[in-house]
Amino acid sequence: MMTRRRRDDSDDEFADEPRPITVTVQLPPIRHSAPEEEAAVALAEPVVTPDILGASFVDAPFVDEAAPTTTSVIVVASDAVAVEPVEEAAVIPPLPTNDLQFTRRDRLDGPASGKPEPASMLTAERLLEPRNGRRRPPPEGFWPVLIYALSLHLINIGDSEPVRYRKDLDARIDKRMEGSTRFVPILTRKGGVGKTTITTLLGMALADVREDRVIAIDANPDRGTLAERVPVQTRSTVRDVVRDAKSITSVSEFSEYVSHDETRLDILASDTDPLVSEAFDEKGYNIVADVAARFYSIVLTDCGTGIIHSVMRATLRRADSVVIVSGGSVDEARLASETLTWLESNGYAHLVKNAIVALNTATQGTNLVKIEEIEAHFASRVRDVVRVPYDPQLAAGSLVSYHDLKPLTRDSARRLAALVVDGLPVRRTA
Repeated sequence: MMTRRRRDDSDDEFADEPRPITVTVQLPPIRHSAPEEEAAVALAEPVVTPDILGASFVDAPFVDEAAPTTTSVIVVASDAVAVEPVEEAAVIPPLPTNDLQFTRRDRLDGPASGKPEPASMLTAERLLEPRNGRRRPPPEGFWPVLIYALSLHLINIGDSEPVRYRKDLDARIDKRMEGSTRFVPILTRKGGVGKTTITTLLGMALADVREDRVIAIDANPDRGTLAERVPVQTRSTVRDVVRDAKSITSVSEFSEYVSHDETRLDILASDTDPLVSEAFDEKGYNIVADVAARFYSIVLTDCGTGIIHSVMRATLRRADSVVIVSGGSVDEARLASETLTWLESNGYAHLVKNAIVALNTATQGTNLVKIEEIEAHFASRVRDVVRVPYDPQLAAGSLVSYHDLKPLTRDSARRLAALVVDGLPVRRTA
């Protein structure tokens, strides 16, 4: 076995060179020799030199085919680091946007565009003649209708201002929403300010316009009266839904537990016995809310006066927006404002910023205070304030016929509904 002497690190001429490493490779013995007839036709083997292998071989005086052959190879260590080639990221061209290159506002007379047009340019408004396309709908309102009729349908000045206002509210209330159910609790720290009345008005205004389902749940632990505002069609309560939750699999089955009115608002009653209603706790509300979320897009919750009640905690955790109800007296306004402070101090500041205050002016003492000052106070803390006027039908505390309310009362309910829907998220994933 031939080896080469390892250079000493102390040698001056090799002091700066890398330290060599001696590697010994033992090759197996040759077990087969080619016959002469094969060797005669065999191709010549290529000559492999140490330069090709990147190593240096030690000269050997002879090679014994019968004995194992050893060869020493010097591998020089290097500090060089192999750098892998970096692939450049592919450039993805952006998708075309609906900008001016896809409009024909400046080419309505028919000249060809200087750029190739996409298929989206072939719209019905562009290709169909006016007599075959959709006509502008007839106007609404006294004067617009009169002018439209006298001109033989040639002059259409559009709807009157009250009609435009009504249609704008309808569009806001009927805003399309995607995803899971939205929850809106109606609450305050004082009883007798009209939470149930406001819940009824809000629910009716929503259900009268929207095409999806709206339900109001009476979660008042002190014997709520929400179900008494519509014709009673069932004696079932929230406790019955908790008991039968596993067996309720369709909206038709759930409809047996609720009452509804002419606006298609569904109402789920609370227990009539105050002793039994105490059993409706946070767990029970979550069960009812989970069942209602399967079939309804908006769930209103008429809360009790106990703001620290366990049902209130479950309600606020699900809330997308809240409606705070205040009366028109000094103490009612203060307690409503303290409700906002409690929410801010307990981790619900985001609900306060998005809250709507419904100012019920039908309570006692309203004529003795400056309602404008109360509105200004709440306007500094919440998103908006809606004043609900006095209405004899609401003051009776009995059945509420939405379409028989005074126009001003119905308009305030619609404005409240529009403001609440404005604050609900358009899309939700959970």
